[in-house]
Amino acid sequence: MSAPVELRELLLSRISDVPDYPQPGVMFKDITPLLADPSAFRALTAAFVDLCERFRADKVVGLEARGFILAAPVAVAAGIGFVPVRKAGKLPGATLGQAYELEYGTAEIEIHADALAPGDRVLVIDDVLATGGTADASLQLIRRAGAEVAGLAVLLELGFLDGRQRLEEGLKGAPLEALITV
Repeated sequence: MSAPVELRELLLSRISDVPDYPQPGVMFKDITPLLADPSAFRALTAAFVDLCERFRADKVVGLEARGFILAAPVAVAAGIGFVPVRKAGKLPGATLGQAYELEYGTAEIEIHADALAPGDRVLVIDDVLATGGTADASLQLIRRAGAEVAGLAVLLELGFLDGRQRLEEGLKGAPLEALITV
């Protein structure tokens, strides 16, 4: 499901294309103009809050780093908890980690070991779904913590990178909502 036409047009009008960033041949989708526009940011937050309500989420997980920016105000507006998923080594205290494959090598993400409890329904929020590696690792991490994946929501899905297909097994029937697919 994508966003209603008016919301989609508003959000797209505030996302800038930056060619050849971070490397030649890549068209980077810059969301900072959207974040700087209070009306657009408010509309985006409201759309994610609606998903929290529809999926009966108790907590929101934001993926480092832009996912933090999107998920934290959603948690506040929805009246539910926020849990950051960080790159390995960035959180103090006891953590749970999940390694995943990159194009060249591996990476690892972590959450605090006590951040999620059995029975928590968690909505994962991120800015962009590309290949799905980080999102898939977060789904595994949430389940290892004993919580349930209520769904995954992204502002922008890069459909040509097939992240949705990669996530199909890991979602285990939980919904994947992209407000915009390009």
